[in-house]
Amino acid sequence: MERPTDAMRELFGLAWAPVEHFAQMLAEEGELRGLIGPHELPRLWTRHLVNSAALAPFLPEDATVADVGSGAGFPGLVLAMMRPDLEMHLIEPMERRTVWLADVVDEVDLDNVVLHHARAEELHKKATFDVVTARAVAAMDKLARWSVPLVRPGGALVALKGRRAAEEVEEAKYVLKKLGIVATEVHEVRPVPDSEATSVVVATKRG
Repeated sequence: MERPTDAMRELFGLAWAPVEHFAQMLAEEGELRGLIGPHELPRLWTRHLVNSAALAPFLPEDATVADVGSGAGFPGLVLAMMRPDLEMHLIEPMERRTVWLADVVDEVDLDNVVLHHARAEELHKKATFDVVTARAVAAMDKLARWSVPLVRPGGALVALKGRRAAEEVEEAKYVLKKLGIVATEVHEVRPVPDSEATSVVVATKRG
């Protein structure tokens, strides 16, 4: 497995111990439980944990945050560990992944996480959040349809995206407008020096 660097330790700060424990659990069980592929372990820190951390500075203090399609816990669990001030809701439709998320929450002793074994659309008109996060879930137009109805007025969808982030936003502009998004920004972020750049899309909903 990839060895974390001093810069990574600095990035996670007080969250270092739980994040490292989470990484160890993934190394031991991730492939076995169908959460990550065999080729992901050599890049576990850079590709998944550090990448997830890129969202942390974009989340307001003491916010209620819903992570759509949490999967193995990226970025939802990482953000819950880094930001104990957040009330983190993890939305995951697959039962085996929900069981995994619950196992990590218990093992790492996180008290700011609420699990929802559901698809995002099932929570439409039932719940709203200050921020909705997502990573590797769907193209921006589809993601917006699932996620923006969960964002309270004045809140935001904050999504981790790849190199095509700006193009995806452009392709989804009519969908975003229809859903009440009034401003969209694409930020290029490098959480630690020498790490891969990632794109963070912040789509703000009308207040």
